[in-house]
This record gives sequence, structure tokens and C-alpha cells, in this order.
Amino acid sequence: MEKYNEKYMSFMNRLIRLTHVEPFDHEPYKELIHEICEEYRLAKGVSEFYTTFMKEQRGEGEVYCDFDNGKAERVLLRLRIITSTKAVVIGTLYCAADDAERSAEEIDELDMMLRIIIGFVSRRRLVRVIEEFGFKDMDGFNNYRAFARYLDTENFENRLGGKIAFHIDLHNFTMVNQEIGREKGDLVIHRYYKKLLEAIGDNGVVSRLGGDKFIGLFDRTIKRNVYDVFSGVAITYDDENDKKIDVTSAAGVYMLPNPYAYRGPGDIMDKIMIASNTAKRQTEGSIVVYDDKMKSARNHIKKIRSDFRTALDNEEFAVYYQPKVNIENQEIIGAEALCRWVKDRTIIPPDDFIPILEMNTDICDLDFYMLEHVCADIRRWLDEGKEVVRVSVNLSRKHLVDVELLDHIISVVDKYKVPHEYIEVELTETTTDVLFSDLKRVVCGLQDQGIWTAVDDFGVGFSSLNLIRDIPWNVLKIDRSFVPKDDEAEDSVSNKMFKHVIALAYDLGIKCVIEGVETVDQLEVLRRNNCLVAQGYFFDRPLPLEEFESRLEQKCYNLSI
Repeated sequence: MEKYNEKYMSFMNRLIRLTHVEPFDHEPYKELIHEICEEYRLAKGVSEFYTTFMKEQRGEGEVYCDFDNGKAERVLLRLRIITSTKAVVIGTLYCAADDAERSAEEIDELDMMLRIIIGFVSRRRLVRVIEEFGFKDMDGFNNYRAFARYLDTENFENRLGGKIAFHIDLHNFTMVNQEIGREKGDLVIHRYYKKLLEAIGDNGVVSRLGGDKFIGLFDRTIKRNVYDVFSGVAITYDDENDKKIDVTSAAGVYMLPNPYAYRGPGDIMDKIMIASNTAKRQTEGSIVVYDDKMKSARNHIKKIRSDFRTALDNEEFAVYYQPKVNIENQEIIGAEALCRWVKDRTIIPPDDFIPILEMNTDICDLDFYMLEHVCADIRRWLDEGKEVVRVSVNLSRKHLVDVELLDHIISVVDKYKVPHEYIEVELTETTTDVLFSDLKRVVCGLQDQGIWTAVDDFGVGFSSLNLIRDIPWNVLKIDRSFVPKDDEAEDSVSNKMFKHVIALAYDLGIKCVIEGVETVDQLEVLRRNNCLVAQGYFFDRPLPLEEFESRLEQKCYNLSI
């Protein structure tokens, strides 16, 4: 027995030494486990690790087996330990069915050695768990900390200079989830992430910021491969039926100079975010490279946003009215209300601030400001007995997420006691990022209240025919890009399309207004196709309130056409 105790003590000393020395060497440890199992006539030794109780119940853990002679039939000893982090570690020793019973002393010795092994497994696995919790998100993607750590490491090794950082935002992924379901959408994101990892390999890092947004860094030598993934790849979401979806992204990249003075991950993040936001406003698969001009643009955006609230309170936004004209008798039959920002006696062009306000819900506040002022003008015209025409007011698509939008519009119109037929609401047809049913609900609700509705910029988007088939618009505002050119042949494709769209609209009971009319030749095209209402510089630019009121008093133009 004395000899046996010496053997036991030798096993214990070797176990303690091997399991507490770094770096860990698996081969000597495995040899020792084999010796212990043979000495104690064990058939198999298994250790299990589960990060939570629920994962233990579902069997979602890691199982290690360093010895198995194929004769394991009976559990000899089983220990289940709960760590301070509530992870569960289980050790099980097996023997053959016909093995003689072990003495109490042998069981005690096996118990002590098994506890050391379980403690060792627990420590090593918890280190990995901490690594995963710190540098992985709940779905197993590298997180922002992993990206920042990689940058720090590369900088320490003086390898950052010349590399490419990126931020990408997958296009229209809300629509993808609606189309194929959230579960398959998640599968697509995982597989796209894997495509990125494969393209970058050991030459960089990819991390997810959340949802369908990723950041990363890679070497310029693999730029073409990575850019191909940014531009678009086919991802299989249904293996059984081989169904695929094309995934494109808006990619903002920053070419790190070489040498590069690293000031922390925030500096790189600022640049790739600016470039990515620019890419999102362009076509699918866009890749935008950061330059210093973008920083100036970002500062401009910040200034517009910071000045907007004060400008709204100070009523710096003015309503300009552009007449809509019957081209047969040149009578003003309506107008569109357009916004101008008058700051320090200078007019800020709409293109300088409208796209910025549309980046968030600021545009909604401006739209209702415009509606209020239009209603106030109409009310005053009515009270003064002046000529009144229907005025169209633009509403951003951002409003469509407001379930009480109809009530909000009606409350403003009724506040000024404006007859509903004098208000027309224009919504742009480029509505790919909103639910079609929301648009239909709003249009039908407005018409039920006697408020006219118009689809703006018809012919610019991709869903035009669906819009006029499924939604009962009053007015089609056709973009000038859809109008045939002056010198086009009568049987050209453009002329045929224009002619049939106008005819289709009239058959459906929808009135047509052509925007951007500037020449007599354009008017002639409209006449030939029985489209009698035009809006554009040929008649008038958008006019300040006083000038528009003067035009209304004249009632019609007297131009030579």
C-alpha cells in the first residue's frame, strides 16, 4: 500500500505541475491521463463544460475525452461542480461492467485527481469564455473590442500604415427580413460575415457593430477580393431548394497613410463612418473612399442640424409657391408649396439642407411647419375674399412610420378651418424602404377626408405601375426626365411610353401634372398627349408669398405659346 500511495502522490504532483504551468502542453498531460486510467483500471474519462444551467439541460456545451478503451459500461465516479460564474463542470469516470469494486481509498484518490482535472478544465475554459464575452457578441461575431484590440496590436507592431479600414451597412436588410423571415435573414448575415472573413483571411479583422453593420481592417494586397464582397455576393438562405439572395452594401473605406500616426480607434471610426454615410446615399454596392472634403461636409451637416431648431423657432423658413398652369388657357389652377431658408437675408438652397434634415426626423417637423403656414395663408386668402387654388404640400416618407399621421394632418388643416379640397399632399414614389401598406393606408385615409393626394416624381423610381394600380391617387406628378426630348421621333420608345402612361392615368381617373417644363417644345409634347397641366420655369419659378398673390390676382398668364 505504501508503494501505491507513492504512485498516487506522483500522479498528484505531476497533475498539479502540468495543469498550472503556462504555456500548457497537451501531450504530456494526455500521457499522464492514460497512465492514471491504466493504473486505476478505468475504461474512460470524460469532462464536460457548460456556461449556464440552461445550456447544460440542452446539452449545449463542450465535452473532452482523453482516454477511452472502448470498454466503458458503468459509471464509477461522477462529480458536478458549479463555478463562481455559475458555469457547470462535470467529470465522469467509467469502468468495465465486470470490474471489481474499488476500495474507499481508491475512490478518494480518484476523487481528488478528478477534482484537479475539473478545476483545470474549468480554468482553461473560463479563460476562453471571458475571451468570447469580451471580444464576441451574443451571436458569435467579433465585436468592437476585438476591432480596437486588433488596431492596438497592429500599431504596437508598427503594421497599421498602408492598411484599409472599412465600415459597411448592408442594403435594404429590413426588406430582406420581411421577404425571407428573420431566421433566414440572420443566416444570410452569418454567411455574409463568413464571406468577408474568407476574403480577408489572416490579413485583417472583421467585427460587427450590430444588426447588419460591420467594421474591419485589411491589407491593401487583398483589396480587390474584399471590394468584390462589398459590391455584392450571392448568399444561399435555403440550402434544400438552393434559394439565394444578392447582398450588397454601402461601404466607407479609409486608406491609412504610411506611416500612420495612430490616435486611437475613434479617429479611424470617424472617417469610415463619414464615408459609409456618403455611400448610403448612393447606389447599391457603392464604395466611397474617405477624403478631407468629407470632414467639411460632416461639419456642414452638424451646423445645419444645430441651426435648424433655432431657425424653426425664429420662422426663418419661408413658403414659396410655384404655380400649376392649365396650358390651354394659361390659367393658374394650383400651386406647390416649396421651402426656402432665409438666413441673414440670404437664401440657403434647399439642396443644402433638405437632404440633411431627411437623415432623421427633423424633416417631419419642417413639413408640418410648412403645412401650418400654407393653411394660415389659405385661411387669410379666404377671409380677404381673394382667389384661392389648391396647394400641394410635400411630406417626407419619414412620416409613414407615424400611426397617427392622418390625425395630425387633419388637426392642422381643421385648426385653420381650411376646406379640405384646398389641400393636396405629395408623397414621392421612391418608397422602397417603407411598407407599401403604410403608404396605401395614408393615401386612402387622406382621400376619405377629402384631401387630395399626389405621387411625386413619377417615373423616377422602380415601382411606378404598382403604385398607380394599388393606390387610388388623385394626381400623378410626372418628373421631367420622363418627358420625351424635343427632337425625339414620334415613334421613339420615350414618346410611346409617355403617351401610354398619360392615357393610362386618365383611364384610371388620375390627373397628370408635368414638372420642370421650361420650353415651348415641351409644351407641344404635352399638348400632343392631352396632358394639360404644367409646372415649371416656363411660367414661373417658385415665388415669394407677395409675388404669388399678385399672380393669383391676374388669374392667368398672357404668354405667346
